[in-house]
Amino acid sequence: MKEVKIDINIHSYSYEELDATDKMLIDAAIEATNRSYAPYSNFAVGAAALLENGKVVTGTNQENAAYPSGTCAERTTLFYANSEYPDQPVVTLAVAAKSPSGFLDRPIPPCGACRQVLMEVEQRYKRPMRIMLYSKNEIYVMYGTRNLLPLSFASDYME
Repeated sequence: MKEVKIDINIHSYSYEELDATDKMLIDAAIEATNRSYAPYSNFAVGAAALLENGKVVTGTNQENAAYPSGTCAERTTLFYANSEYPDQPVVTLAVAAKSPSGFLDRPIPPCGACRQVLMEVEQRYKRPMRIMLYSKNEIYVMYGTRNLLPLSFASDYME
């Protein structure tokens, strides 16, 4: 037997340590949570994507009584960005979430389906994106989806 060790790199920042662009993107994700449609879970998620051309697009989670019919904020944001600006890679994606008692104490990671979509977006543009996960206590920042999904299924397996 052989053990395989996989390293991931995540940096932790306070809001005050972020530069102006990162603060603006986090603020956009936080504000987007107010437009979430989450009547069943009461768990509002907002995401904001900074595109290479400087545009920022946002999205929110959208729930449905038939749960599989809803979608997450990350996918809403990325699908909108890819549809509206198909030639613009995502430079940074910021995600924020809150429950009825407020923003979370620790950063919320994307679900598995969203991680797979993030990976596909990176492959589409042939470059990793920066990912920022907000909480009221700290913000996780990582470069590339492989830090979220180290054993990822990617299109290169099918080649």
